[in-house]
Amino acid sequence: MGRSLTPGLLSIYLLRIFSDILVHRCIKPNHMSILITIAGILLLVLLISIRLHAFLAFLLATLVIGLALQMKPPALMNAVQTGIGSTLGSIAAIIALGAMLGKLVGLSGAAQQIAGQMTKLFGIRHSRWAFMAAGFIVGLPLFYSVGFMLLVPVAITVASRNNLPAVYVGLPLLASLSVTQGYLPPHPAPLFLVKQLGADMGATLLYGIIISIPAILISGGLYGSTVKKYTTAPNPSFVAASMPAENLPSVSASIFTVLLPVILIAGSSILAPLLPDNSFVKNSILFLGDATVSLLLTILVAFFSLGIHRKYKRAQINQHFIDAVKDIASLLLIFGGAGALKQVLTDGGVSQVIASQLQHANMNPYVSGWMIAAIIRVCVGSSTVAGITTAGFIVPVMAAGHINPNLMVLSIGAGSMMFSHVNDTGFWLFREYFQLSLKDTIKTWSVMDTLVSVTGLLGVLALSWFV
Repeated sequence: MGRSLTPGLLSIYLLRIFSDILVHRCIKPNHMSILITIAGILLLVLLISIRLHAFLAFLLATLVIGLALQMKPPALMNAVQTGIGSTLGSIAAIIALGAMLGKLVGLSGAAQQIAGQMTKLFGIRHSRWAFMAAGFIVGLPLFYSVGFMLLVPVAITVASRNNLPAVYVGLPLLASLSVTQGYLPPHPAPLFLVKQLGADMGATLLYGIIISIPAILISGGLYGSTVKKYTTAPNPSFVAASMPAENLPSVSASIFTVLLPVILIAGSSILAPLLPDNSFVKNSILFLGDATVSLLLTILVAFFSLGIHRKYKRAQINQHFIDAVKDIASLLLIFGGAGALKQVLTDGGVSQVIASQLQHANMNPYVSGWMIAAIIRVCVGSSTVAGITTAGFIVPVMAAGHINPNLMVLSIGAGSMMFSHVNDTGFWLFREYFQLSLKDTIKTWSVMDTLVSVTGLLGVLALSWFV
């Protein structure tokens, strides 16, 4: 079994440090680097908690850690620049393309069409299952916030028109969106982890879909069936005015466009190993299965199927693309800041110290990654920050044992969804839409996210026996 860092191991290690200080009245160099790193992470948590922008918090914490590690200013700034550049260079295009696709899917009515067809398929009485399925389909390529804004008003509208509790209909939908955000690339945090841990995009996506199904059924289906007693009327402002049916794209065009990048990426992972190396067909499939290429091709398809074909003008579509990039500019900065922190930990020698200390610790690596991400998530509130920050601790120990990087991405992603509460904007967004009390929001939303996290870890552990 591989070696990794867990809060329990960290506590033991800290006790050892403090005992050495008491006995020998000195701090060993490797102990000092660990203490500095922990203090820097606590500073990062504090800065984010007081609502400083996460990018500024990452930069400040990174500089403090680097200077405390006695890195020379030129070397420190070179590490910051290298970390930002290498991180954004690998994911910026994918995130921007994903945002553009999401904007077009929403404004064209494709998301509404998919939700409507799922409701027809399952029937009004089982509309919660319809929205669970629609949330998973729409959530595959769309950012969580986009899927929330597009589908939650539709779910609230269906519930209101059919005298159903809004939370009862909406929670399964949000379970699906949470799972896709936490587990599956090309969502931002899983994508970042895939790049940093050297995982395979297609394999991670396939494994993620496998563990997503039971996670959604348990957190959204099973637990979601217990929330029917929460009958508080939702915010009437979010009862959506549906787009006329004649203005919606066709069902086939909507579903095909949304699933096309998933088909290309997953198909590449399945077919490529079956073909001869360096053959034209294999290289072509690998090219089409690249996340950037698959999203670009999907946007070109959507440009015509959801845009031009629906009588949108090119100028309108281009303006939507510009707006989409503006929406994710802040997210890209946060990723850059996380990349800077990771590089400083590496260049400052902290990563090597952590790796060497973990070589003799018999800990399950997937549980370790999950726990670190879960603790950061509970402290900071952001699942994205939790996922990408955990990468800095896990990268140096990936080589310490036989660890499947694809499963590690999923375990960290599951941990990053742990117990959303008052420091998470999603918590307040849910409360505002569904008009629940603080206590009831914790009993519904927070418990659902916790189940998403725990069932995801269990799925990873089960899958690790077979892959």
